[in-house]
Order: sequence, then C-alpha cells, then structure tokens
Amino acid sequence: MKKVMKIVGITIIAVAAIVAIIVGVILSKTVFVKHPELKGEPEIGKWYRITPEGTISSDGSEWHGLIRLGSENKVVVYFFGGGASINGYTSEHGKEFFATTAKVQDFVASGGIGSTSEENPFRDWTYLVLPYASGDFHSGTGEYHYMDGSKERVVYHNGYNNYSAFMDAAMPYVGNPDTLLVIGFSAGGFATSLLADDVIDRFPSAENITVCVDSSLLLYDGWHETADGLWKTPTVIADRLVSDNLVLDSLTALYNKRGDTVKILFDCSYRDDTLQEYQAYIRTGTMTRSKENGDLFQKDLAEMVDGLQKNILSVGIFIWKYGENPETHNTQHTIISSNVFDKLEAEVSVADWIYAAVNGNVQSHGLELLK
Repeated sequence: MKKVMKIVGITIIAVAAIVAIIVGVILSKTVFVKHPELKGEPEIGKWYRITPEGTISSDGSEWHGLIRLGSENKVVVYFFGGGASINGYTSEHGKEFFATTAKVQDFVASGGIGSTSEENPFRDWTYLVLPYASGDFHSGTGEYHYMDGSKERVVYHNGYNNYSAFMDAAMPYVGNPDTLLVIGFSAGGFATSLLADDVIDRFPSAENITVCVDSSLLLYDGWHETADGLWKTPTVIADRLVSDNLVLDSLTALYNKRGDTVKILFDCSYRDDTLQEYQAYIRTGTMTRSKENGDLFQKDLAEMVDGLQKNILSVGIFIWKYGENPETHNTQHTIISSNVFDKLEAEVSVADWIYAAVNGNVQSHGLELLK
C-alpha cells in the first residue's frame, strides 16, 4: 500500500510539474512577453519598445510604445483598448474601470491584426502600437489629484502626451509611407476616432488613408466635460464633442474636414457584452450585463449606424455576431486583436473587409442584425 501511495504521490508531483511548465510556457509567450528596447537600427519584422522620456501610465509606472518595421512602404497606427475613466470616482477606482499600467501588454501586438500569419494581408506593414494605460482614450494631458485618507494620490491621464512623444520618437524609422491605416479596439477605437486627424497630419506622404474603429460605442452627455475637465484633452480635439456620442462626433468631424480622401470604417458586435456593461454604469451607476442591457445596446447601435450613414455617405459598416450567449444573445467585445480572420457575416472576415476598403472597395456587412 505504501508503495502504491508513493507511486501516486510521485505521479501527482510529475503531473503538477508538467502543468506548471506548460503554464509557464504559455505565460512566457503572452502576458510575460517583453520586447527589447529599441537601440540603434531596428531589424525588419522584429518588435521593439520605445520608451520616450517623461511618458507615464496612470498609476505612475513606465509607459512605452511598440514598433515593428515592415518590408512594405505602408503603416498601421494601432491603439489598444482597456476601459475608461469618465469622472472622479472612476479615476480613483482605476483598476475597476481601466488598465492602469502598460507593463503586460506587449503580447497583444502580435495577435490578430498585428500577427505575421500568412492569412494577414497587413503582415508586412510597419506597425506603430500604442498600449493603453491612461483611462482617457489616449487623449489626455492632465493629472487627477485626490485624497486617500491623509495621503494625496495622483492619477495620470497622460494618454495624448504618451502618444505624441512616442510618435515623435518613432517617425524617424518610418520613412515616407504611401499608405496609412489608423485602427484601434474598444478604448483604442474611441482613440482612433479622436486622434485620426492628428495621426494623418504626421504622414503627409500617405495618399491612401483608412480609419477603422472597432467596438466603440458609449453614450454619455458629459463627454466634452470629461475630455476638457478631467483628461485635459487638447482643445481642438475636445471641442469636436458636441453630443452624447463621442465616436459619431469625431468621425463626422473627420469626414467634414477631409471628405473622401479618408476611408472611414466602423465595426461592432451587435450585442457587445462589455460595452453594454459600461453603458449600464453610465446609465445606473452599476456595471451589469443582462439581456435587457443587450436589447438597449442593440437599439443604440442601430441609431449609431444610422447616424454614421447619414453623416458620412461613404462609410463602411461591419456588424457581426460572434460568441453569442444562448440565453441573453449578448456577444463578444472587440475582434481586431483576436479572431479578425474568422469568416463572419456574408462569409467575410473583418480583416477581409478592412483590406478591401484599403484597396478602394468600401463595403458594409451585417446590417440585418440590427433589425
């Protein structure tokens, strides 16, 4: 019996060791990935960090951007997401509402739209990647101070400062690209709408320009006040916010300024389970997911799409259904950082749709999901 127990014990330890090794390997290729700091000339196809002096995450830790040079004279400027702060309470309770550090985000860059997979039509493009750790849709220049008992604390809503410093540092490596794609998911999609005009100004050589917002819809009457007062967003950006729909305001302003010289795209799952949760917080003060919240989101999304189509005649829309809960019918949040190559509505992937637009064929798919 003792011999049997000893064998069982050894087996358990061996299995645990194997599981630990597997978990370690997985973590080493995901959250623990840390790309090297760029020094000297970068190699084509290799990821590097750029950590400009003075850049900072909301919790005071270091912030960095990422760069990967491609073999084609084309550039993707890619904004990550990760929640938002809209008032003092959400700033003070940062981790409950948004990513507060950029330390463990490097692995996201090489998945989805940033992968080197053969099925990725953008694999040989240069990537400039903006991790997210500011709660301000990458658009702030401010600090929020508050008292935690007897101690003063600071939340750094420095997203615009980080973005601007990174772009200044990265541009010398990029050259003069002829094609530009500005893209982002979730909070990064909001950032894409807010900052696309600023990004475009930095690439005067690019004649083929596409802007794609992935999974970014929150209705809030206080967007202008939040951007201007809490985040300290540059006035030229904040003043575009005139309604409760930040993305619609920003993309409409972009179209009114640049017309059809920029191809504008918007995609979203039709009952986004994360956006409905944040919308519930805005509406009720509580983060909740439910079938009823999904119903409200689906209605809001239909109105959003209608507004985009009325304001931007050439807009491309992709409404998709993925990861649907059989009870609530609520769906996955964001797609470009993960399963962007999966065939969805009309057997078209989001990557196919974006690439078609880049090549002059702006399409819409999945609108029937909103009826």
